[in-house]
Amino acid sequence: MRRKVISLVMLTLFCLSAGLLQAQAQEKKLGLGIIVGEPTGVIAKYWTSNRTAFDIAGSWSFSGENAFHLHADYLFHSFIKVETGKLAFYYGIGARLNLQDDARFGIKIPLGLSYMLPNAPIDIFFEISPVMDLIPDTELNLLGFVGVRYFF
Repeated sequence: MRRKVISLVMLTLFCLSAGLLQAQAQEKKLGLGIIVGEPTGVIAKYWTSNRTAFDIAGSWSFSGENAFHLHADYLFHSFIKVETGKLAFYYGIGARLNLQDDARFGIKIPLGLSYMLPNAPIDIFFEISPVMDLIPDTELNLLGFVGVRYFF
């Protein structure tokens, strides 16, 4: 059953990202990349305006539980003046699904910094996220990772 759920989720994520990629490739609103830390995996970001975005990730948690992890966030960006490129502090609200023997679902509050390179469609970012698991039990966790994305 667990493998079927993971396969269905991965297929859905693939179809969504392929559709977004095809529809938005010319506007550079969609970025695809990797995250390393807790968890480690792939991430996509879709800009909905010049200050808001959605991001989704499929990743693997290595912190003793060896679980597949999915998250989706809605992000707000506050830009900080820098000499070159763009630097943004971002925050938001999201959901996290952790698929292991006992699946866990929780609310995620991402906080991060993102640097957008001046001459390339690439951003480098760092995020830390408190997560309040609600199902099956209430538990507080902390996620953190660094990543890079290429925008199409």
